[in-house]
Amino acid sequence: MRDNAKDPQRHAQRMARKQKVMHERMSRAQKDQGVLLVLTGPGKGKSSSGFGMLARALGHDMKVGVVQFIKGKFRTGEEAFFRRLPEVDYHVMGEGYTWDTQDRERDIEAAEAAWKEARRMLGDDTYDLVLLDELNIALRYEYLDLDQVLDDLEARPEMQHVVVTGRYAPQALIDIADTVTEMGVVKHAFKDQGIKAQKGVEL
Repeated sequence: MRDNAKDPQRHAQRMARKQKVMHERMSRAQKDQGVLLVLTGPGKGKSSSGFGMLARALGHDMKVGVVQFIKGKFRTGEEAFFRRLPEVDYHVMGEGYTWDTQDRERDIEAAEAAWKEARRMLGDDTYDLVLLDELNIALRYEYLDLDQVLDDLEARPEMQHVVVTGRYAPQALIDIADTVTEMGVVKHAFKDQGIKAQKGVEL
């Protein structure tokens, strides 16, 4: 550590410079519109981040919708919690993990039914935020038509926010998204230490 790293005067100077840069950026950011966010990558936390945004939206008295594409054969804490709230329209449409179903036709049917529900929300401007959990997996296995999904996302109401989660986000989705976060892995309790999924953390 540099000798002057904790110097109060130098810290104040650095923060003043940073403040100026941030104020300039905020003054240029005057556009107000719904955003499309994609959370992808092999790391843990994609769905958790999406549900965090869901909670944030509810804190602003917004109406939200959830469609879960892959998960469905087991109960999760987020489902148990958010289903209690009248402002949340929650649909678990998956048949479970693809390695459990081992039935492509059934997975396609489930994904198509889920997208029908998603399209309903995307066409309704009373929904302020829509979370499409694990949609990227359905797209990776081509359970859904990518062009149709992209068209529906781009045709949604101007002020509607959409969060898409799941590994392997297709490049075409990344290209139209406003914000994309790729989550990486440093360590993982299940893969590295054999610790099973825990309530409140994974379930």
